[in-house]
Amino acid sequence: MPDTEQPGRQQHRQLSAAQRRAVSELLRVSPVADELARRFEEAGFTLALVGGSVRDALLGRLGNDLDFTTDARPEDVLRIVRPWADAVWEVGIAFGTVGCQKEAPGGDGSQTRSGSDNQRFQIEVTTYRSESYDRTSRKPEVSYGDTIEEDLVRRDFTVNAMAVALPAKEFIDPHDGLQDLAAQVLRTPGTPEQSFDDDPLRMMRAARFASQLGFEVAPEVQAAMKDMAARIEIVSAERVRDELNKLLLGAHPRAGLKLLVDTGLAEYVLPELPMLRLERDEHHRHKDVYEHSLTVLEQAIDLEQDGPDLTLRLAALLHDIGKPRTRRFESDGRVSFHHHEVVGAKLTKARMVKLKYPNDLVKDVSRLVELHLRFHGYGTGEWTDSAVRRYVRDAGPLLERLHKLTRSDCTTRNKRKANALQRAYDGLEERIARLEEQEELDAIRPDLDGNEIMQILGIGPGVAVGRAYKHLLELRLENGPMEHEAAAAALREWWAVQEQG
Repeated sequence: MPDTEQPGRQQHRQLSAAQRRAVSELLRVSPVADELARRFEEAGFTLALVGGSVRDALLGRLGNDLDFTTDARPEDVLRIVRPWADAVWEVGIAFGTVGCQKEAPGGDGSQTRSGSDNQRFQIEVTTYRSESYDRTSRKPEVSYGDTIEEDLVRRDFTVNAMAVALPAKEFIDPHDGLQDLAAQVLRTPGTPEQSFDDDPLRMMRAARFASQLGFEVAPEVQAAMKDMAARIEIVSAERVRDELNKLLLGAHPRAGLKLLVDTGLAEYVLPELPMLRLERDEHHRHKDVYEHSLTVLEQAIDLEQDGPDLTLRLAALLHDIGKPRTRRFESDGRVSFHHHEVVGAKLTKARMVKLKYPNDLVKDVSRLVELHLRFHGYGTGEWTDSAVRRYVRDAGPLLERLHKLTRSDCTTRNKRKANALQRAYDGLEERIARLEEQEELDAIRPDLDGNEIMQILGIGPGVAVGRAYKHLLELRLENGPMEHEAAAAALREWWAVQEQG
């Protein structure tokens, strides 16, 4: 007979392990946390570690960013922390948050940037509060509370609605967040409808935590997300973008993205993503572009070497968003997507601009989308050296990311085809490496600079110099490096033709 008590015992063991991790983590931060708590206590106020800090302590991953909550109003918090902290900032004070920095003796041998054995803590102290939106405002209205229970019930999820009162280290968990943490499920302290009405961005946070923590989202929470998805429009583009970034940079972005699509949130946040679920029928078969894109994203993540790369992940997710606009049914039953990379680059730029991404990031991601098909003209290696040089020149500083994106874009189940593509790209990278060694491809420029062009042709600054420079660059790409005299002769030959014209 199956052991019906096994799940309960397993969860009990998970809780015990979580509690042991929390004790270890809290002991590490105790010197600075207890010292700060005593200052609040002496001033007649309470202080508790709260939210993500408690959750991460229970998960054994508490860093040096500590979140506290208090019954003290912001002006009182400033009065308490200013004589104690190494630095204080008031950026979030309109929302009841005071930030500060404190260096304290380290208990784990870790070193700060200064080389000392001290730990540098980034601390935020927030007055008990609740946030809500009205139907016309994009900014949350802040009202202060008087009890920690009142504060916790208005937090986003039960796993973030736990606190540890200091310095007594009393664990406060009125909404069974510890149980949900052990079960790896996201629920809201109150009703999800009330929670999402207070702050619609919490719907995005559900998807973000699904990505970061790998947790399941409770069915009633998903149902509320579906019913209230349109409410996300009241939130500013910048806040939505920041949550989307955190989702994409998480360990399980597929889970978060699928939640956005399945609940309808993506229709308002990133509508190009659900549009990739193209209808297919028995007569016009093509790969599932939506699932393909999620797989490409995961394969790109596997190729990351120096931590999460937002540029690469965005490009991998969006590389095929031009396909719905360019789909054509051919007479032979095939489906084509001609120039979808060009259309996709334009759509990528438009969406990222709407989400208020920095210009440089918009430029890089849309450029990668535009270039992601270029390799498929390589075939079995018949590209000339000139074509390889142009590939490198067009990719510029994005070349390494383009390598990863192109390799990730192979999701075929045909092992022979997949191996052929990988061998072909291996060959291209080897050719690039050889040419780089010979010609410094990362700094391709004409063999003559502007001053030399003017001297040889006997002309002054002007449009003609630019045209001559461009001609010499084309020669450089086509033929490789030229000796100075050969380049000068080629320039004079070109100039003679221009004068005759």
